[in-house]
Amino acid sequence: MARRWRVRLPGRHAGRCRRRPQPPLYETGLDGFVTGPNVTREHQLGDGGDVLHQWLETPDPRDTALLEKMAGGVGAVLMGRRSYDLAEGDGGWGDGGPVGAVPCFVLTHEPPELESVHAPSVFTFVTDGIHSAVRQAIATAGENVVAVHGASAARQCLAAGLMDEIQIHLAPVLLGDGTRLFEHLDGRIALERTEAIATPNATHLRFRVLR
Repeated sequence: MARRWRVRLPGRHAGRCRRRPQPPLYETGLDGFVTGPNVTREHQLGDGGDVLHQWLETPDPRDTALLEKMAGGVGAVLMGRRSYDLAEGDGGWGDGGPVGAVPCFVLTHEPPELESVHAPSVFTFVTDGIHSAVRQAIATAGENVVAVHGASAARQCLAAGLMDEIQIHLAPVLLGDGTRLFEHLDGRIALERTEAIATPNATHLRFRVLR
């Protein structure tokens, strides 16, 4: 379940994008939760959170067309440590990451022991912050995009002023509890809506970050 964000690095033109992390494939309920409560390795969307994936599991033709437009071209993945711990290895991504063998950069304060990593050629653990992780991911992705997986890494990009665009897939549900996507932001952030596609399963929204 890869989350795609476009971010801006200092000194880079905000409108040039293919080498920056792209807008997220982020599913949320109307109350802003991207998972239900009680997230575990066995239930990564938490209690009741599977409804957020309805547009992927039983898509309307417009859902399918949007997903096909977004698919492909991922050259690197950026994620937080919790996302890694929830899905790495057996019972999760197996011998790869959320996009198979595509290189992944994991934000963490303390890397795991190398022998515990199922796919050491896929995962790089970054301990010196979000800017370093983004730079490494962009360098690895080349002309392809960088996808961001998980709410924590996405919030760090946004808080650091690196975000160019946000893409939300809003499911018609109120989960009531769980993991919020936009929590603990540092002040007001202005957005410009650039796309809105409504289907029975979700309302697909795309925003440019104006700050």
